[in-house]
Amino acid sequence: MLGSFSGTTVPALLNSTSNQLYLHFYSDISVSAAGFHLEYKTVGLSSCPEPAVPSNGVKSGERYLVNDVVSFQCEPGYALQGHAHISCMPGTVRRWNYPPPLCIAQCGGAVEEMEGVILSPGFPGNYPSNMDCSWKIALPVGFGAHIQFLNFSTEPNHDFIEIRNGPYETSRMMGRFSGSELPSALLSTSHETTVYFHSDHSQNRPGFKLEYQAYELQECPDPEPFANGIVRGAGYNVGQSVTFECLPGYQLMGHPVLTCQHGTNRNWDHPLPRCEVPCGGNVTSFNGTVYSPGYPQPYASSQDCVWLITVPIGHGVRLNLSLLQTEPSGDFITVWDGPQQTAPQLGVFTRTLAKKMMHSSSNQVLLKFRHEAATGGIFAIAFSEPCVYLVWPSRKLDYFPASTAAQACMTLCTFSHSSPLALHLW
Repeated sequence: MLGSFSGTTVPALLNSTSNQLYLHFYSDISVSAAGFHLEYKTVGLSSCPEPAVPSNGVKSGERYLVNDVVSFQCEPGYALQGHAHISCMPGTVRRWNYPPPLCIAQCGGAVEEMEGVILSPGFPGNYPSNMDCSWKIALPVGFGAHIQFLNFSTEPNHDFIEIRNGPYETSRMMGRFSGSELPSALLSTSHETTVYFHSDHSQNRPGFKLEYQAYELQECPDPEPFANGIVRGAGYNVGQSVTFECLPGYQLMGHPVLTCQHGTNRNWDHPLPRCEVPCGGNVTSFNGTVYSPGYPQPYASSQDCVWLITVPIGHGVRLNLSLLQTEPSGDFITVWDGPQQTAPQLGVFTRTLAKKMMHSSSNQVLLKFRHEAATGGIFAIAFSEPCVYLVWPSRKLDYFPASTAAQACMTLCTFSHSSPLALHLW
């Protein structure tokens, strides 16, 4: 409707926007008046001026007559400032109902598309001074962002960009870049990535243009089963870590902690470790087991292994030769009651001379295994510190003839001979 008029005021000039007009006159049953008299003439329907295409944007719509609509959208990385749709208005002078919009590179924002572009403010022109801009890339869970820089130029050391693997300022930094060297591509391992840009008050440069694409965070290969050990860790996704531990008597060969790496093919940052029985070494524990090298497989030829078992001071060591399948003529296990081979021997044992149980008089026992036979075998020697042989007073005392000292065993322990004090002259 071009208008509705009543009374005695003469309406303003009207211009139709089509080749037809519809007029409707209505009067009621009361007062009559002189009515109206109008004239019309044919006029050409002129068009609105062609709207300008915003920099870094595109326009759709090639007709600019009255009521025609033209739409605008911006190139990736730019935000539309103004109205995305404008319409040609009627009137003596044709005009658009809104001015054409602008496409600007904003300072920060939320980005949730599976791929996109992030630009420094004002790009491709110079960025302003004193800017602190933060963009949050939020992708579906299970996806990371592959980030690639297409343009990069900032004031060295003063203006910089930071990429963080997460949504917070404290999230792990993937990189901090400044100057004119184009940064390498980055792969985030979180579905949320933060891009932060800072400029100071001095030099201004064109800044940066980066593209990102979502990629699926697949899992690394399952490290289990892990022979003779256990694996601790909740998941095998990119960025997650697992820890490997060996069962008592075994030694971890390799890295104890592996982290799942990003990339087209997921893999751990180091080869999977393994648990092996070492040929000798220092064993410090309340209890455990010393196995033959390569256990449970037979040991190889020409073995010469030495173990030093140490328990806390004030405790002894109980040895149990629970498994001894060695060659009777060429394999020997020697046990010393102390840390050196000059200490008293507790025995030399072979398959036929196995002693099931023995006790030391100190907190250290030295074991030596020598293999000279043609064929291999296996053995397992369990150790523990069952008893505190002598409970001495907590403060230093002098002991004279006829003095006494208290002796006590821990719970479930018994003396292995009539009196531990037999080791001392009383």
